[in-house]
Order: sequence, then C-alpha cells, then structure tokens
Amino acid sequence: MSDPQIMIVAGEASGDLHGANLVKALKVQAPGVAVCGMGGEAMRAEGVEILYDAARMAVVGIVEVLSHFSDIRAAQRALLARLDEAPPDLLILIDYPGFNLWLAGKAKRRKIPILYYISPQVWAWHESRVKKIRRLVDRMAVILPFEEDFYRQRGVAVDFVGHPLLDSVSSRMGRDKFLARHGIDPDATVLGLLPGSRKKELAGLLPDFLKAAELLAARHDNLVFLLPLAPGLDRADLEAHGLAGSPVEVTVVRGDRYDLMGACDAVLAASGTVTLELAILDVPMVAAYRIAPFTYWLGRRLVKVKYMTLVNLVVDQPVVPELLQDEVTPEALAAAVSPLLFDAEARAVMRQGFAELRQRLGGPGASARAAGLALSIIDRNDPA
Repeated sequence: MSDPQIMIVAGEASGDLHGANLVKALKVQAPGVAVCGMGGEAMRAEGVEILYDAARMAVVGIVEVLSHFSDIRAAQRALLARLDEAPPDLLILIDYPGFNLWLAGKAKRRKIPILYYISPQVWAWHESRVKKIRRLVDRMAVILPFEEDFYRQRGVAVDFVGHPLLDSVSSRMGRDKFLARHGIDPDATVLGLLPGSRKKELAGLLPDFLKAAELLAARHDNLVFLLPLAPGLDRADLEAHGLAGSPVEVTVVRGDRYDLMGACDAVLAASGTVTLELAILDVPMVAAYRIAPFTYWLGRRLVKVKYMTLVNLVVDQPVVPELLQDEVTPEALAAAVSPLLFDAEARAVMRQGFAELRQRLGGPGASARAAGLALSIIDRNDPA
C-alpha cells in the first residue's frame, strides 16, 4: 500500500485537539501518512495541511450560523475542491454533525470511505440523524461505552475505542506545588469554581457559585477558592458577572487547568466535558446546568436521557449531584458541595463511582485504537 492520504474535518476546539492526537497516532502507525482537512492550531502543529481554519466555524445557535454563512460556504468549497482534485483514501469526521454529515454525503457520491470519530449526541436528541449516518458512514468510532450498543442496535457498523481524555488529562504539578506557587496554605480546604468557558455560561452560573462560596466561607475557616480563567476570557469577564462585587477572595489562574483541578478538595462545575475531566482526576464535584428557560423547556421534550451529567450517563447512576435551572441557588450549591469538602465518607463514595467510570471509559490509548481502525479501513479499500 502506498502512503495513505487522509482528510480530517473538525469544527470546534475540542475536535481540533482530538484530531491532533489522532494524527499523532496515525504517524506512529503509518509514518508516511499525509493529512489535510479543516482544523485549528493543534492539528496544524501536527503537520496537517489546513484547508480551512476551524476557528471561523465555531458558532452556536441559528442566528450565529446565519451570520457565519459565508464562512460555512467557503469551508465547503475548499474541502469539496480537495475531494475532487486529490481524493483521499479516507475521510475522518469529528463530531460537528450539521457540517460533517453534509460533507459525508458529498464524499459518499465520490466513493470515498468515511470514518466518523466521536459521535454527535444523537442518542440524546436528533435520533433522525442515525438513518443518515447508517446510509453514509462506513464505520463509527465512538468514545462513550453506551454509544456502541446504541449504534449496533440501529444497524450501524461501530467500534468503541475508549475516551481520548484518558490520554490527556493529568495533574503533573501536584497539589502542594500548585498551592505553593499561588501562595495558598497547603492545609487549606480548596473549593474550585468552574462556571464554564463561555460568557453565557458565566452569566448563568458564576454569580450563584460566588454566593455559594460566600455562604461556605462564613461557616468554615481556612477555606480558599480557585477559578481557572478559560481561553478566550479575561478577568473583566469574571468581574462583569459577579467577581468584582464578591466579598470572598478568589484566586484566578490562567493556564495549569488540570493542576488547578487536581489541587481542589471539591468543585462546583458547569455540566459538560469538565465533569469527565474532574472524574478522571478523582476530584469530587457538584454539577450545575442552566440555560435560557425556553431552550430548557424545549430540550426536556426532545432530549431522551436520564441524566444531564456525562459522569452519571456513563455509569448510569446519580454519582454526581445535578442541579438544574431553578435548582441552581447559592443555598443548594453550598449544601450539595459541603459534604464533599468536609466529609471523608461522602468523598470516598463519589470516588468509587469515578473508579467505575474510568474503567468503563476503556483505558488509555483511544487515539491509537482509532488510528488503527482508520488504517484498517484504508487497507480494506486499497485496490492493490
């Protein structure tokens, strides 16, 4: 077989990171592989020829999609041109379903095999997309264990490769070194405040997180608060959503995100991928979720899952307390997180759930397994 030619398409920052790790694994298994596609700086750093910058595509909501229509069309043209000029041996799609399923249809007509790595959340809502996936995609490589059964029961060829976060999430610095670097008493009890990485998430959660911190600080001595400053945000964003007027002292840290998480005794977190990261790091947490009331009302009628938090979905148990919408109050947050800060038994029970989660996520090596699957598809389709 000649050196494989692969196109990878990711539309968001997380997809760019997973795509970069996949390319790294592909190069180990097939050193001559050439990769092009849509991605960001992480994929570019791994030598991917970027045909269109994914940073111009990271939009959420109908209004934003309409305002970025020219970017979407430009990306479509750039990728289609390469499919016609130099058809790859394989197209790998990473999440981002609206765009990627459109591209899958174009690739299918050109008889280009397709691997979909990291499933869109069709198991939660928009199950109608499964029919399209079954028709267009040669194989799914999924990262959550229940997704394998979901697709197999619906006639889709699927492999569970494990979760790539198990390869990338670790606290390298250690608690004592991290706290010393930031001038924090190593004997302090540390609560992390992780209200999300988008301004809308900050607006919805940070004020209540800070008021919960105030309640806890009034009841307990030597309690300190850490808040990571997410990429794309600055301190002014935090101050605009409650930090400026808060009476509690909060240490805001840019960078060293996993080290910050690992230094915490417990965390108040926005529900999302961060809950998996915290569980991998074995850090107890309370998850909060708040969106626009109409969006939530509509979502509860469309979404078909028992839990909103990924940890609970994977383990299929309420391991992590979930506070949703009007349940997110300073009093409820403080009451839910207090045992995780001060009760060793409560922490131990939650960590048992985390151990089961890590076991179910498949162990390290997801990117390598996905790379092997990709190359096996190329081998099967190689006319030689």
